Amino acid sequence: MHIHILGICGTFMGGIAAIARQAGHRVTGCDANVYPPMSTQLESQGIELIEGFSPDQLSQFETMPDLFVIGNVVSRGNPLMEAILNQGLPYISGPQWLGEQVLYGRHVLAVAGTHGKTTTSAMLAWILEFNGYKPGYLIGGVPLNFTVSARLGEGKYFVIEADEYDTAFFDKRSKFVHYRPRTALLNNLEFDHADIFADLAAIETQFHHLVRTVPGDGLLVVNGEEPALANVITRGAWAPVERFGQDATNEWSLISQEDDGFIVCKSGKELATVKWASDSGVMGRHNQLNALAAIASANHIGISPADSARALEKFRNVKRRLETIGVANETTVYDDFAHHPTAITTTVDGLRRKVGKARILAVLEPRSNTMKLGVMKAQLPGSLEAADKVFAYGANAGKEFLGWDLAEVLSPLNKSEQGKAYAFDDLEALVKAVAQEAKPGDHILVMSNGGFGGVHQKLLKAIAAK
Repeated sequence: MHIHILGICGTFMGGIAAIARQAGHRVTGCDANVYPPMSTQLESQGIELIEGFSPDQLSQFETMPDLFVIGNVVSRGNPLMEAILNQGLPYISGPQWLGEQVLYGRHVLAVAGTHGKTTTSAMLAWILEFNGYKPGYLIGGVPLNFTVSARLGEGKYFVIEADEYDTAFFDKRSKFVHYRPRTALLNNLEFDHADIFADLAAIETQFHHLVRTVPGDGLLVVNGEEPALANVITRGAWAPVERFGQDATNEWSLISQEDDGFIVCKSGKELATVKWASDSGVMGRHNQLNALAAIASANHIGISPADSARALEKFRNVKRRLETIGVANETTVYDDFAHHPTAITTTVDGLRRKVGKARILAVLEPRSNTMKLGVMKAQLPGSLEAADKVFAYGANAGKEFLGWDLAEVLSPLNKSEQGKAYAFDDLEALVKAVAQEAKPGDHILVMSNGGFGGVHQKLLKAIAAK
């Protein structure tokens, strides 16, 4: 088939494009912003890209595409989508296409949760790969153990990052209801995506829909220390449930070790020990729990905890997960995708465990839809408490406009320690302030779910010039 993908440069839709190409389809696509690294990754696979959503592109094809696959970035009023609707052309959402054409008939291992989906999916895919299963996978990031973010795979197993965000403008169910997993990992659950969910109960309902799709001979691997997930399971579970957590009352538990490794326990029995490689980029208690959940999920398909532990010794984290970008004047700059207050907390704490008493300068851009709406702003100061200094940026105009007073929200940090937090609406001013503050031995942690104006390289350049 010839498939044309609208919104192709997003991580998820780009992954679908790669899988469709590997399956033998002709794949083309368009997006508002066609630029590296996704554009080069797609073009290297023989996928033709078109800039923008002009309906004129329909006349560029010798024959009309057989199917249009629609990303959730596309809404009514999009000129190309309007032309597709007016001409009665066949279209489908990305998640539905994936579910029907790729996942059907396979053993799907789905990783759901507010936080840690990408890292945990990468861990699980690597465990299967290391143990010879040659899985297919689709991960919302670039896992460093693999060369691409998605592949069709050779066996019956497929690992997918199962997102609760909505499917498309014409299908407001969460993406993950299309995946029909046999092994479903529910990692955690908090309120997020305030642009589409009214409250936590609304997200719990979507997770309950996911639970309803797991067959009776499947498995639910559930964080036993998350009240919202307990609510989900209380509403009904038709497959066995295995719980994991720090506490030994859970079927799967762990014993942390001083080097940030941990012992894997099942029903109180010690089964394996995970030791991270020095270049893994994995740190913090949250990643121990991510790994424990991946081990429990892999156990369902016959991979022993000991074999999973051996795989994880060679695991390297996903890009943009406490990724070291560079060092200038003995000051290290990291990049992390964290944007929800809980993720910010665990990221800062994870780095603190690594660097000990060295100074951490947190550089934050609260740009997710939830953060821009101000829903989580009261939790922001507490999430940054473990940093030594905080430099935050909020645009005062344009698409990334932050509709609340960043300095006022961060002010509790200055009450506890005068001069700890600074707010900026000018990126160059922020770079100058951070560079002036930075000293040899400091660790600069940049957190944003976007490109943040290339601030990482700007900081390295400014610090090197001191």
